[in-house]
Amino acid sequence: MDHSTGLLKKGVFSSLLVLFLATLPFYMPPYTPLAVTSILMYVVLTVSWAMFCGPTRYMSLATATFFGVGMYTSAVLGERLPFPVVVLCGSLVSFLIGLLTGYICLRLRGFYFAIFTFGLNELVRNFVLWWEGRVAHTVGRWVVLVDSLTIYYYMLAIVLLTVLVTYFINRSRYGLILLSIGEAEEAAAHIGINVTRYRILFFALSCFFMGMAGAVMATKWAYIDPRIAFNPVLNFTPVLMALFGGVGNMYGPILGAGILTLASEILLSRFPYYYMLLYGILFIVIISFLPDGLVGLTRRWRKASS
Repeated sequence: MDHSTGLLKKGVFSSLLVLFLATLPFYMPPYTPLAVTSILMYVVLTVSWAMFCGPTRYMSLATATFFGVGMYTSAVLGERLPFPVVVLCGSLVSFLIGLLTGYICLRLRGFYFAIFTFGLNELVRNFVLWWEGRVAHTVGRWVVLVDSLTIYYYMLAIVLLTVLVTYFINRSRYGLILLSIGEAEEAAAHIGINVTRYRILFFALSCFFMGMAGAVMATKWAYIDPRIAFNPVLNFTPVLMALFGGVGNMYGPILGAGILTLASEILLSRFPYYYMLLYGILFIVIISFLPDGLVGLTRRWRKASS
């Protein structure tokens, strides 16, 4: 009964939150949806990162790679195709590159996997930089602009899709498979689970949503180049946000992305010269004192109070 009541409360709260976000542009100042769009972007990146890396414990540092692929797909196809098709193409290209990357690197483990994925981002960034300069004879690309309200609702739809897919994966046998890979990969393979296939598939699925977010956000920034699209900071930010909120719970990455995006905006506006220093200190504090994130801290408080 208590479990059912808890699920009902979470469902009601989630529905009210979605309703609030869907109607927010009608009664808030125009700059508010712009700020919330950035939060929604980081929610997508964080939740999609945690979808695969959370249960499997594979530390991917290639978020910027697939986000940037989505951005460049939007820049290249924006003048030729309708916007919804461009967004779909951005996500599919990221998915296919994710499949290829997974096939190549998901046989690696531990810090080898983390180093490979980070190196992949640098490889792609420098390759695109070389291609733009030597072949396309340009520094960057202009992107077809889309009005801010359309971008906002697209990002909200992508957030809902990402969260729903993550929720159903966690509640299905695939969620158990991913957990078994993280807990005891050899044992999972021994009982007949095709570990390699599921790792590749769900890694590519997480890339799908990253590319979708990149394809939409490119139309907000208007101009992109390899340094913007494949910004290495985006490789670490979703990791920090997921750890801050709590990787073991679906609400943790959402909470972490929302709070840290607001915090980063405040730090960047008030302390622009100390922004990265303060962010680094925050990262150390999270690792040292919040190993289970805010969700784990809340659980400990509840146990202590009861």
